[in-house]
Amino acid sequence: MRIRTAATALSGALVLSALVLPGAVQAAERPGTATDLRAFASTGVLPKDALGGTTFKNGVVNKGKDIVLGVTGKKAVPVTFTAFDKEGVAVTQADLWQGTDSSSTDTITGGLQSDDNPSCTETPVQDGYSYSCKTVFSIDPAVAFKDGNGTAGTWKLFLGAYDLYANASYNDDVARTRIKRAATLTVNASPEPVRQGRTITVTGKLNYANWTTHKYVGYANQPVLLQFRKRGGTTYTTLKTVRTSRTGTLSTTTRAGSDGFYRFVFAGTTTTGSVTAAPDYIDVVR
Repeated sequence: MRIRTAATALSGALVLSALVLPGAVQAAERPGTATDLRAFASTGVLPKDALGGTTFKNGVVNKGKDIVLGVTGKKAVPVTFTAFDKEGVAVTQADLWQGTDSSSTDTITGGLQSDDNPSCTETPVQDGYSYSCKTVFSIDPAVAFKDGNGTAGTWKLFLGAYDLYANASYNDDVARTRIKRAATLTVNASPEPVRQGRTITVTGKLNYANWTTHKYVGYANQPVLLQFRKRGGTTYTTLKTVRTSRTGTLSTTTRAGSDGFYRFVFAGTTTTGSVTAAPDYIDVVR
């Protein structure tokens, strides 16, 4: 078994002399998940050419799903990947980062570290050793993004490793994921009851999580579907598309045809998660 802590595989002096990965640290000194990758880039520890021969692939973040976060509350985000090295690996590392160039502090807009160094299982294969690895990122937006560290959108998986000779390898774009702001959506149909053929007014509001103010705020100028399901039915029919106001409010009208449920549905964007309002029932009097 060649995956082990740096302390058992290498002397502390040798490991520290070979630090070239962002956030590469001894286990006892590992920073928290809110560490900004820009701090590491500013120290010049991201070389263009790594010395090691470890390769990474099959990176999967959050089981392939978007990471949707509200204003508070910690979310555990699993990450899995595989690694290969001809001689064996001493320690691996995983980070999530956002930007265009991981070697420049000017082009990194956010960084997050996993809770611990990845746990890996070694399998001897032809010409070397294969590793199946996993780790977890515990992300609390109230902590991780409180200083503007990161924005909603696409983030990349940075993986690094030391071989048994303290040579470092890294790949700063093994996989990608989207970290999105959570959204809330309400709906209210009135009057109720209503006579058949009369006008129904449907109102609501679309909000999204603001990580700076730690509050939900109105989401302006967004398309939202108004849908209807007859009482006793199982499927919803889209009646129309309504756009939110500059404060996130919704208001539209429709004709009362039969008893049933009205709801708003927001498909989401590249920065905000999808959401469906809890349906509101209308009793139609004939």
